[in-house]
Amino acid sequence: MASLIATLARSVFGPAPEILCEDAIWRLGIAELHRRTYGRRESGAFLLGSKGKARRIEEFVYYDDIDPHALDTGIIVIDGRCLGDLWVHCRKTGRDVVADVHVHPGGFGQSASDKANPVMAEIGHIAFILPNFAARATTPSGIGVYEYRGARQWRDRSRERPSPLHVGWWPWR
Repeated sequence: MASLIATLARSVFGPAPEILCEDAIWRLGIAELHRRTYGRRESGAFLLGSKGKARRIEEFVYYDDIDPHALDTGIIVIDGRCLGDLWVHCRKTGRDVVADVHVHPGGFGQSASDKANPVMAEIGHIAFILPNFAARATTPSGIGVYEYRGARQWRDRSRERPSPLHVGWWPWR
């Protein structure tokens, strides 16, 4: 009930979310990210969906499904030659990359490697970082939210309230 009231209050009084995801899609996607960590390595996914007034996350495409060796070193290293499969999938489904997500073993701060190597080096792209290998609560208020500004510069939006990400029901999709 509290979630419904908060959603309605935000829809009337607050800014509309920039990125939306249905609760079931988010929970399943995050659970799979956690499973793929084996409790010892990072994992991640491209978040596909539609771009409109708000970006909508409709599908998780996991890095190691695109590049089977992306997680081999314990950190994420994607061979750019493997991204062709992602673009083919996007064309087939009519979806775009609307954000990306990956997990860290500790907190949700960006590492030097994250800052220097954006998964999508497109100005305005949003990258989410989940703490603790996504083993605990991964609600928008407890994750890292970073907006790429170009030239390896990022805007930390993690503590913005309300969060740019809304997970759950939204009355005006």
